[in-house]
Amino acid sequence: METRLDPMKDDLPLMANTGYMLVKHYILDLDVDFKSKVIEGIIVLFFETGNGYRKTSGTGKECCQSQFDETCKMRASEPCHIPVTNVLTCSSETEYSDFALCGKGEEDASDKNGNHSNEEQASGISSSKDCCDIESNGNKDFLLVLDCCDLSVLKVEEVDVTAVSGIEKFTSAKLTDVSKGLENLRNQIVHELVTLPADRWKEQLCYFTRCSQAPGCGELLFTTGPWSLEIRKSGIRTPTDFPHAIRIWYKTRPEGRSVTWTTDQSGRPCVYTMGSPINNRALFPCQEPPVALSTWQASVRTAASFVVLMSGENSAEPVQLREGVLSWYYYVTMPMPASTFTIAVGCWQEVKQQSFTAATQTNIEFSLPSSQADFRWCGEICGHVEYPCRFQNPATRLQAVIPYRVFAPCCLVERCEERLLRLIPQCLSAAYTTLGTHPFSRLDVLIVPSNFSSLGMASPHIIFLSQSVLPGGSHLCGTRLCHEIAHAWFGLAIGARDWTEEWISEGFATFLEDLFWARAQQVRSSREEERSQDTKQFFAFKTGKNEVQNSEEELQVLRPKKESTGELSGSGASVVKHGLKAEKIFMQVHYLKGYFLLRSLARTIGEASYLASLRKFVHKFHGQLVLSQDFLCMLLEDIPEQKESGLTVESIFQNWLDTSGIPKVNTKYHGTRVASSSLKKHYGFELQVTKWIQTNQRIRKSGKKKRKQDEVVFQKLLPDQLVLLLESLLEEKTLCPRILQCLEKTYQLREQDAEVIH
Repeated sequence: METRLDPMKDDLPLMANTGYMLVKHYILDLDVDFKSKVIEGIIVLFFETGNGYRKTSGTGKECCQSQFDETCKMRASEPCHIPVTNVLTCSSETEYSDFALCGKGEEDASDKNGNHSNEEQASGISSSKDCCDIESNGNKDFLLVLDCCDLSVLKVEEVDVTAVSGIEKFTSAKLTDVSKGLENLRNQIVHELVTLPADRWKEQLCYFTRCSQAPGCGELLFTTGPWSLEIRKSGIRTPTDFPHAIRIWYKTRPEGRSVTWTTDQSGRPCVYTMGSPINNRALFPCQEPPVALSTWQASVRTAASFVVLMSGENSAEPVQLREGVLSWYYYVTMPMPASTFTIAVGCWQEVKQQSFTAATQTNIEFSLPSSQADFRWCGEICGHVEYPCRFQNPATRLQAVIPYRVFAPCCLVERCEERLLRLIPQCLSAAYTTLGTHPFSRLDVLIVPSNFSSLGMASPHIIFLSQSVLPGGSHLCGTRLCHEIAHAWFGLAIGARDWTEEWISEGFATFLEDLFWARAQQVRSSREEERSQDTKQFFAFKTGKNEVQNSEEELQVLRPKKESTGELSGSGASVVKHGLKAEKIFMQVHYLKGYFLLRSLARTIGEASYLASLRKFVHKFHGQLVLSQDFLCMLLEDIPEQKESGLTVESIFQNWLDTSGIPKVNTKYHGTRVASSSLKKHYGFELQVTKWIQTNQRIRKSGKKKRKQDEVVFQKLLPDQLVLLLESLLEEKTLCPRILQCLEKTYQLREQDAEVIH
């Protein structure tokens, strides 16, 4: 089997052989059990043959796997008789009972490590590496490899999609024509289904659901390893002939690393995906590599007291299956990596919008980008695979504020109502003003449990926020909300083709949060905005400098694979370099170094031209995976004069992306060496710092006796100024207790936001 990797030292393996077979659609049918802390159910996967596979002809020549003739496709769109909004009701009691019989009712065949397998597989599967040798070893069965970890797989079978009523419309051959072979016929049906035009997405989801409930037509052999699930069908030697629709019975384990079982701030049980380094492979068997873009549907059943939130594009309404049990149904039609799938089940309470909030939302002032030329490419054909795209819809292109909801534990509802609800429409509108069309149709915001290790996390249609953003003023809450909203464009709608290039997501979001927040506050003064940006750059540089001094150099490189970035093996398997390094989870180098690079480019090119290029990049590459050079090449093509000054893709790689540390290129102008003293002096802030230092020295010299002349009037400060003051005072050798008391009294430190308190 696979070699066990040290989770504290090694890279994260992406085992799925996406070069041979690609998942195009998942259907999950799950039960959440809080007593056993297990999620159990069925997942059905629909595949296409991967681009990396080349079928060898009888003469030994290689030829591409042919696509089916266009005449095989459906001639007319026939209405689907199962309403999409009620697809969850398709999980009939018969099917649910079948699951209980085939899954829960089977004798546990787990080995001593808790891995399940069927009895016949042992002699046929020796290593996950075998799947890479199918072209040179034609006598071996083809091995489908999925990413899988901390799961108990109970059963795997082929799905007989030919048994679905009305499915004959998806093939040019009659179902009674056995000359084509039922295996080929089933795969042809799946091919036709996954390639339906985008305007027939409702019909497509309906037939996906029907196919997922079709009977099985034979169990498949499988084995589980530390990082993968390996599946084969005896006698099938090529991906083309391997079943393109398979059903897997499985259950998670309480210790599984993709979800966390805990209690919320009100003491009620909950479970959620908290952004694990291993992503979702301990939640369901999947293909983790970013290239495996897929859509999905999910029905989740749980006790009636719980609310199920997911990264689906619909706002699900629960359906009662029986007394005390509700079912929630979500779906997505935009192909996304499996790592973006998100679920949170808990006793969440929706924070209802009051009349003042509705008024705030409808009266927000916003403006489109100043130059209409910025949107000249809107009418062009999108470059992504076909799906119902919001960038091609005139109505959604004018939607400044998408529908949103807020959920929280009951004890935090009032605070969310006071703080969070007012900010969301402002931040959404500011993001729209900056980048244009929102890539996703709606947004849920959830205040997650206190064990959440970050301030926020963005997924399609849902954002997780820490409770730490709620206290104090609006600054921390607003900037973090803007950061996560920015990920809708950079990180989700536009993803990194190689996960080692995290800066494409985090660097852009860190850069854009400043712009969004300034516009959300309707900052009119360019000097005020410049002050805010320079203050942030000072702290960002200080944080980055400390991190550089106390971390391994190889972890500071934004493009650690250099020229090999984005390359995959023939099978599609790869690794995420340093993906399992424990310390990497808490590092900010991809945020800060990426931020400094983008600020450097913006100041070199000019803010207006730079933002125009950002909007162009969004419209050209949304719905696609990119590498660093995709952005840099497009940016420099728009400003060819920069090449004369030596600003090239190669120089950016050399100075920023392929080396450790923080670059020393034009550091004074680009703010990466903003000295604390010059920053304070530049904004008239030096006087306040001097007052506090002198007062501290005077009190220390005078002893404990309080004197009238010790009383000094201090200026009120904004949160970022206050943090800068505290950072400056920490540089003093000694601070007397009276100064600390005075600081608390003057600035009400305990009532400030989390950054000030820290």
